[in-house]
Amino acid sequence: MNKTVNINLANSLFHIDDAAYDKLRRYLESVKRSFAGTAGSDEIIADIEARVAELFLEKMENERQVITQKEVDAVINIMGQPEDYMVDEDIFEDQPKSSSSKTTSTSRVKKLYRDTDQKYIGGVCSGLEYYLGFDALWIRLIFLLLGIFTGFGFIAYILLWILVPEASTTSQKLDMTGKPINISNIERKVKEGFDDVADKVKNVDYDKMGDKVKSGSKTFFDTIGDIIMFLFKVFGKFIGILLIIVGASTLIGLFIGLFTVGIIDVVHLPGLDFYDIVNTSGAPVWLVSLLLFFAVGIPFFFLLYLGLKILVNNLKSIGNIAKFSLLGLWLVTVGVLIALAVRQAAEFATVGSVSVKEEWVMADNDSILIQMNNSDYDLTMDRVHFGRMMLAYDDNDTPILVSDDVRFDIKKSKDTIARLNIRKDSHGPTFEKARERAKKVDYGYNINGNVITLDDYLTTVSENKARQQEIRTTVLIPEGTIVSFGEYVSGHVGRSTKNDRDYYRSDIIDYTWIMGSDGELKCQDCPVKSFEYDDDNDGKIIINEDGIDIKINDRDEKGKIIINEDGIDIDVQDRNESFKLKVDEDGVEIKTEDDN
Repeated sequence: MNKTVNINLANSLFHIDDAAYDKLRRYLESVKRSFAGTAGSDEIIADIEARVAELFLEKMENERQVITQKEVDAVINIMGQPEDYMVDEDIFEDQPKSSSSKTTSTSRVKKLYRDTDQKYIGGVCSGLEYYLGFDALWIRLIFLLLGIFTGFGFIAYILLWILVPEASTTSQKLDMTGKPINISNIERKVKEGFDDVADKVKNVDYDKMGDKVKSGSKTFFDTIGDIIMFLFKVFGKFIGILLIIVGASTLIGLFIGLFTVGIIDVVHLPGLDFYDIVNTSGAPVWLVSLLLFFAVGIPFFFLLYLGLKILVNNLKSIGNIAKFSLLGLWLVTVGVLIALAVRQAAEFATVGSVSVKEEWVMADNDSILIQMNNSDYDLTMDRVHFGRMMLAYDDNDTPILVSDDVRFDIKKSKDTIARLNIRKDSHGPTFEKARERAKKVDYGYNINGNVITLDDYLTTVSENKARQQEIRTTVLIPEGTIVSFGEYVSGHVGRSTKNDRDYYRSDIIDYTWIMGSDGELKCQDCPVKSFEYDDDNDGKIIINEDGIDIKINDRDEKGKIIINEDGIDIDVQDRNESFKLKVDEDGVEIKTEDDN
């Protein structure tokens, strides 16, 4: 049984066993003794303790974990012993280090920070110099040129200024340069800072410094930079809140959709029958729901994480392993969804057809009536549809597919034989499979004398899947055949039916027609087209079912001409002369003013 103690290291609380605590205490005391009397020793010790605390946090799996001698030895091995480093490195900086030194000589992975020690405005370019290995001068020129010619340079600089943290601590400055964070490098970095301060104190121009103190302690760029940073921090906080709201709401919606649709499918609750009808990929609905959850949810999770990073400065990173794992999972998910979508789309690549034909002889100038058999199914669009296809149940409660995609056209037969050609169409991945589906389409019709009755719907078994099945019927009738329409025909007349009135196909059902020699239907009882003309001189011409009515009223001239079923009636009044001519079944009647 080991005794544990609680310690506060760099403002972080740790649970450590007694033996590990003694070893860590002796190590830190030896470090303090080695830097006693050294310039900046307090800052060096503080940075070393902060680094030790950071290493402990990296090795801890949870907050209650107790630190043992194993973790202390690992940290000491990384940091190194004080006696392993030369006290005055500046004197021997050209001399190679002893091979017995435990200093880690390998470079660490660099992290991107803003270097405010070498900044002009925000320290972005000087930070990129360490991260990319290019001179900061060239990076500044690139930002300037992109900003002048495209505007992107200014935007990118401002975004990096907002999002990239400043290298303020010694550990962050070492992370920025990629150097190991150990005792030697921490000491060197702190001493460099003190040397820079000493050089600035030696070379200071007190007259100029006095002027600066009088004019203000901040430079122009610092003042402008503080203002811009304040505005963009406010804007950044707003963006962070917006990203959190969007990401969180989307993830919540995806969770609800996953657990409702997925669970309904797993326990086979009703409501998802239609998915099985339209799906041919073989993937169950719960699997598709899970794939969609990852494909959509992972990007929005990173949006949520980005929003939290903007709002919370000390938010702990999820780690590169988690990031790359999520990225890999997202790529796999998107790839599987694309494969399923391609497989689904292939089901509509080809159209196959089968035909049913009927023939019968018609007498000259015979008549024919075309009507539709009203459906017993509710085909309203407020129900679940796939195109024109709908899931319904027959009298035995067997699920079937019903569609009202039924059309017929009327064309001229080449002889005295009337023909009925019913074509069943369906889609499929190949022509053969499409024809097999078309054969399974059920469609009813009846020919009773001169009456043709067609169903206004088609049906097929649910196992046949919804593949845009349709019925296209052609009625071929001899020249001179009179055609009329019965009930429920509206909406089922095809585009290929021609008529001499240029009526829209749904408008021809209210009239009686006769098949002409040119293949067009000639209307027998359509109203005469009305025509009315009115010029600027008060003249008017009216042509309608009442006949032709011409009225003349030009200055002092008045006249009227009427041509209808009663004959021709002309009445002219020219100044002081009047003339009237009437031609009808009684003969010709002429009257002038003298006759009165």
